[in-house]
Amino acid sequence: MRAGAAGTLVVSLGPFEIARGATLLGVRVWPAADYTRVTLEHDAPLKFSHFLLRDAPPLRLVVDIEGIDLTPQLKELVGKVEPDDPYIALVRVGQNRPRVVRLVVELKADVNPQVFSLEPIGPYQHRLVMDLVPVDPPDPLLALLRETEARRAAAAAAPPPAPVPQDEAALEREIEKSLGAVETKPASRAKPRDDERVTRYVTVAIDPGHGGEDPGAVGRRGTYEKNVTLSIARRLARLIEADPNMRVLLTRDGDYFVPLAQRVAKARRVQADLFVSIHADAWIRPDARGSSVFALSERGATSTAAAWMARRENDADLIGGVNLGQHDHQLARVLLDLSTTAQINDSLRFGNAVLRELERVNSLHKPRVEQAGFAVLKAPDIPSILVETAFISNPEEERRLKDDAYQQRMAQAIYNGIRSYFAKHPPRARSPLG
Repeated sequence: MRAGAAGTLVVSLGPFEIARGATLLGVRVWPAADYTRVTLEHDAPLKFSHFLLRDAPPLRLVVDIEGIDLTPQLKELVGKVEPDDPYIALVRVGQNRPRVVRLVVELKADVNPQVFSLEPIGPYQHRLVMDLVPVDPPDPLLALLRETEARRAAAAAAPPPAPVPQDEAALEREIEKSLGAVETKPASRAKPRDDERVTRYVTVAIDPGHGGEDPGAVGRRGTYEKNVTLSIARRLARLIEADPNMRVLLTRDGDYFVPLAQRVAKARRVQADLFVSIHADAWIRPDARGSSVFALSERGATSTAAAWMARRENDADLIGGVNLGQHDHQLARVLLDLSTTAQINDSLRFGNAVLRELERVNSLHKPRVEQAGFAVLKAPDIPSILVETAFISNPEEERRLKDDAYQQRMAQAIYNGIRSYFAKHPPRARSPLG
């Protein structure tokens, strides 16, 4: 075994012999500002224990895995931790004692480690997961407030528009007179339209579906839903950021897993006015096509397909891997059981505004907003929709979903729908920085 340089994960590519002939199937590292996850996938259950070493720097997480031995294959380097990983400096692996392998994770910051196992599900067999969650996690509301202050400061520092030269101004007046557009008295400013009347920043939470251990649907050409949704979400975020009256939160801005309840909690933390979850449909038949918009339902799904979609999306926590020992069930109940009729009605209006824009870009799978029990839409106080941009299981639509121009048109359509909704339903009054 060789000790890796800083930022190097030193483990085996496999096979990694385990008791009863089991093997290590994969090692994956998912770095993010929220937390870093390390996953060991194996084809039999493992026993393990862990503890933190704080006696001398650096801070280290020690994980002992029972019933396994090192093999020559362990000398292979199988993965690397990025040098800019927020929480991991390096990982060392060694034979601690007979049939016990020790992983030592040197840390860059203080963490609350969550080490747990997951049963086989979907494409995965058994998994040992190490979530390195910071003691002081980033605050999305603080980040938004800082962004808002920066925008205000930049606007205040911007130079005033250059004056129009006198000769050009005279020319403009002559042109306007010829068109009958100039009055003899100064014209009073017209009453602003609803979409021009701004009392505060509008906050939009964008939720790129899936991520990390949860790839979402996979197209026939190997396109991952989680990558498509993140790309479209980032494009939409840039459009919103360019709007002087809006600001945006991405529930994830990288390839990592975020539990469904945490996605909703992030949106509520920043007091979002709207929540948009972006996905790419899959169906059992490859000829299914078109874009869809979903809202929450209190009384069951509006179609069998909508119910199937909701079950599939709600399985994200199982696929991505939630630590049930640490999961805040009380928070989950609050988020999932207090949805109101008013929220659902607003969501339907919002969804219809987006749907009318989507039909300019793609055919619609259904001409109306559908409803089902999507867990990610159950914020009780935020109009929330789930946009299925196209069927990634349809080869033609999979090709379009990978196209930059199509992704941009899709993002533009959602943005236009957001503006259309607010033109008719201005956000409630709040502090200008709120």
